Amino acid sequence: MTVQKHPTRAGIVVALGAVYLIWGSTYLAIRFAVETLPPFLMAGTRFLVAGAILYAWRRAVGFPKPTGRQWRGALVVGGLMLLGGNGGVVWAEQFVESGTAALIVATVPLWMVLMDWLRPGGVAPRPGVWVGVLVGLAGVLVLLGSPDAGDRYVAGWLVLVLASIAWSAGSLYYRSAALPAPLLATGMLMLTGGAMLLLVGLLAGEVGRLDPSSFSRKSLLSLLYLILVGSLLGYSAYVWLLRAASPALASTYAYVNPVVAVFLGWLLAGERLTGRIAIASAVIVGAVALITRARPRRVAAEERHGT
Repeated sequence: MTVQKHPTRAGIVVALGAVYLIWGSTYLAIRFAVETLPPFLMAGTRFLVAGAILYAWRRAVGFPKPTGRQWRGALVVGGLMLLGGNGGVVWAEQFVESGTAALIVATVPLWMVLMDWLRPGGVAPRPGVWVGVLVGLAGVLVLLGSPDAGDRYVAGWLVLVLASIAWSAGSLYYRSAALPAPLLATGMLMLTGGAMLLLVGLLAGEVGRLDPSSFSRKSLLSLLYLILVGSLLGYSAYVWLLRAASPALASTYAYVNPVVAVFLGWLLAGERLTGRIAIASAVIVGAVALITRARPRRVAAEERHGT
């Protein structure tokens, strides 16, 4: 997308709606994809293809070749955010419903607050942020307390928490990493993270278990959706929105995406929508809203976690 000198209200509404819907729908697309595709090879393919397209596009329009230092920064951020963060999500969604996964990942701002505080020279959160952190933790515990949670569900839940922490660490490192312009940097992160995801898939023996005859059309179309819409269109719309609208408005996706994910999971995949999930949704989304609005606008806008 090309940034307009004077973005129209309609353009901002369309871009914001796209980010809401696209990033909210990727959780369900991941669930459909891993039904018949090996999780790490699927995710690695997604990001390598999307990253190659994005990187080639930005280089073709004149952006300079990244330096070795910038590639090293991309390797660290891609490892934390895509291998650790997205890799944990795709693995966990073999056992955990997409709406639940989205709710747990929505706690990323919570973990960022705690990690930013605990780092050397960190700043203690404001009182309003602390309230959001405690409320968010309560919402996560409500999700975990499901009476029919089996061992695989609990394992998936724990991996999602670790994935959220990894994404938070990558987001914090991103702020000071030597990286180029946003979309070129995103392409680099996708290339490095995608390569690492493929490597993990190889080490996990996913190639030996590949059976193309078992791949469903739904899984393959979901992978295509994740590449073209989730990765390319979603990130482009968000980067455009960051420049066309206020950071406070752009960051509202953080508490709209999980609501979209829960609704789509219920509507299109028959996922449960129990009273417990509804309460947890309201608590976690409310906590994210509290944290986002209580933190400095620049910091809140940097907490992007499109999946």
